[in-house]
Amino acid sequence: MTTTPTNPRRSSPLRHLLPVLLLLWAAPAMASKLLIPMDNTQRDHLKAYGITYWTLQRDVPVEWLLNYRGGSFLIDHFQAIEQECTVRGVTYSVIADVQAAAILAEIADPEVNMEVVKLEKAPKIAVYAPAGFQPWDDAVALVMTYAEIPYERIYDKEVIAGALPKYDWLHLHHEDFTGQYGKFYRQFRNAAWYQDQVRESEAQAAELGFAKVSTMKGAVAARIRDYVAGGGYLFTMCSGTDSYDIALAAEGVDICAPEFDHDPVDPQCQQKLDYGRSFAFRDFTLITDPMVYEFSNIDATDIHNTIGQERDFFTLFDFSAKWDLVPTMLCQDHEQVIKGFMGQTTAFRKDLVKPGVLVMGENKAQGTVRYIHGEFGLGQWTFFGGHDPEDYQHMVGDPPTDLSLFPNSTGYRLILNNILFPAARKKKQKT
Repeated sequence: MTTTPTNPRRSSPLRHLLPVLLLLWAAPAMASKLLIPMDNTQRDHLKAYGITYWTLQRDVPVEWLLNYRGGSFLIDHFQAIEQECTVRGVTYSVIADVQAAAILAEIADPEVNMEVVKLEKAPKIAVYAPAGFQPWDDAVALVMTYAEIPYERIYDKEVIAGALPKYDWLHLHHEDFTGQYGKFYRQFRNAAWYQDQVRESEAQAAELGFAKVSTMKGAVAARIRDYVAGGGYLFTMCSGTDSYDIALAAEGVDICAPEFDHDPVDPQCQQKLDYGRSFAFRDFTLITDPMVYEFSNIDATDIHNTIGQERDFFTLFDFSAKWDLVPTMLCQDHEQVIKGFMGQTTAFRKDLVKPGVLVMGENKAQGTVRYIHGEFGLGQWTFFGGHDPEDYQHMVGDPPTDLSLFPNSTGYRLILNNILFPAARKKKQKT
């Protein structure tokens, strides 16, 4: 029987009754499993990921059923987990072990495009964001807050000090790693918030021993690259994608106009770019004019501006679950066609994506890609274009998105897939 709770508010006394908790966690209920479906029967897909993370925090493993009912979760049935599902408003079913065995047998059939991945440990999460950052400034922090997934905030000082290896997963809030303050100069250079940002960034650079903000951001980008090379997982959206890759390619090259760093652009900066250092993009052309709200021609916002919201979408690729575990995990969703959304960096021109990069979502008609993934050293990275999956054209100063109105968001699910990704038990890839 499927249960859809009616009270999503947190009012459970479990957090205050330690003896009861110990009793509830003493042993799983007799011969039963808890199935959290992730197809269109799920009331709150986003909070279902929070339940999964909460379960992993308590050292209870979770089986992620890839491509089974939208990427469902199967867990040993503890009363505490069931009650937490009720509190958070997550749809679940209690099934007998024999039913669970039948599901696993169906998934194991070599003729079906399904697989089981065991999640074993809740990843420790960091969000790279400045001190004044609020969760609603960034889609990833917003959805983690809604799903009740904990994270820690770090910024330039912590990265330079070597804090990154403490974390399993790092998200870059929509940052400008080129040191050009988001290219907001033309529209906002007289705004108090912009001027405050410049002063604070210059003070931070000086404190850390850098002559310029662009140099500090370049050093931070290099530390993040080393983190990924050592086995870290990197995820970023919007301008955290192309500005980061540009910073890697422009390491040691001045690409900032004097409006940003008080000295001229290197006249040979384009020729000095080293695309071999970047993760995702090659052969792109810089836009150094401070009056142009764009870093380079990587971003395809101009293309998406011409097609209109109704035709703005992207399609997830259908990967082989048994052979291509990583992209299958990252593409779990209850819909394959995802509505588009704008950002400072909305999508990427496909012809500028490196050949070895895995494209997971694209608008083929427009020649743009939205969702890409790759490996670097021992680690992996994912870039996702756009700012907010449920706010088509988010503007500076817009009110935050209320995710309780979008509990089944397909775009936000892609973010949460990436958060669970490091929890997967590593499985040797088939060759």
